[in-house]
Amino acid sequence: MAVISALAGTAIALVFWVTLVLYGFSSFWWLLEVTVLATGWRADDESEIPLENIQVRILTYNSPSTVQVTVNSVPEKIGATKVIAEADMDIDGADVHVVPDDFESQAQKKGRAIEWARKHVECEEEYILYLDEDSIMVNFEGLPAADLIQISEHPLRTGSWWVYLCEVFRVGYQREQRAFHRMAYPLYAWGGAVAVRHELENEVTWDVPTITEDTTYIWRAAKYVDQQGGKFEYRLLNRRFRNQAPPSIREMFNQRRRWMSGTLRDMYRLPKRYLPLQFTRIITWTLSPVIPLLSVLAFLYPQFVPQHGLYQVTSIALFSMLFVYMIAGLIEYKKYPEVWPIYLVLTPLVVALHAVGALWGLFRPATDFKITEKTPGRVTQDQPERASSETLADLNPDLDAEIMEPNKPTEEDETPTSAND
Repeated sequence: MAVISALAGTAIALVFWVTLVLYGFSSFWWLLEVTVLATGWRADDESEIPLENIQVRILTYNSPSTVQVTVNSVPEKIGATKVIAEADMDIDGADVHVVPDDFESQAQKKGRAIEWARKHVECEEEYILYLDEDSIMVNFEGLPAADLIQISEHPLRTGSWWVYLCEVFRVGYQREQRAFHRMAYPLYAWGGAVAVRHELENEVTWDVPTITEDTTYIWRAAKYVDQQGGKFEYRLLNRRFRNQAPPSIREMFNQRRRWMSGTLRDMYRLPKRYLPLQFTRIITWTLSPVIPLLSVLAFLYPQFVPQHGLYQVTSIALFSMLFVYMIAGLIEYKKYPEVWPIYLVLTPLVVALHAVGALWGLFRPATDFKITEKTPGRVTQDQPERASSETLADLNPDLDAEIMEPNKPTEEDETPTSAND
């Protein structure tokens, strides 16, 4: 009986310390990214690729009112604006191309549409900027020269305040993207606003089975460039394109589940040296709410934790990292500073909600994903049934009015300048 008790105690101690070490490694890596590796993240010339040499492609299932707001935000000087849709629609200011039902591809949903467009939609521009149907362009004057350029995001509230806070937390954590230009294989991509070099895209293609086509593409592109003896060039453009947060907690759970499932499914594309880091990040994302719980348990039952004092100090330090991520997100948003203290108090609950979908995807991976209904920018005349619905402008009263109108050049735009935030 004594042997069993000793083994049980050892097992409990291992759970406490292994969880702490994994989370500690992930936190240390994030701090290293944002303080050291992020040095020089901004390109010397963030508008080296002029608007005329960029084609915008907006991916949609069938949300014309949402797409119209996105098209309105595209600068007039852009090379071409294309809407890649699953159903025909009338959009002012863009050519609409419908993906035929009989098009066969290994890619799924959005990836399938992108692959069809790659094969069948003409492109004379050097770069293609892919946007989701709800990605509103702001402060866009061009692109830095690279193989892939990630434009940062600024999710807008569409329903749940809890979901909105989860997005603020996520944007704070994504500050690490500033270090990705130093990695041979950037850790992930957000497909809602990502620009690719068209020549490289034609070599890599999107024709692979995946539910996270954006991250899978960046890994495959990096591998292709590496095999050609080159170095994959990544740049982050911090323009904070507006996009929509999931409208409900359940939709957010489904989204995070898909992200986790796609990452697990496609991790084999990464070099082996990246796998320990990626596995650690996966475990710590799903277990992030456990850190404060373990700290409380260690305080209540110190006999189960060897080096109890060290454990308590370390766990409190790592617990505080959750607030660091949230503060980073609040700084990126620069909104509602008067309620930041409330947001910070709610951080532990926000972290728990943010992790649920990832935990779901870890234990029950998704093989497909449901398309999320978007909130219209404004109710249009052809949508009288939504006259009582809240729009983006209703839900985000501080949303700049010009964002909802065509992004036309001003007199200052006539003189090319380097775009800096």
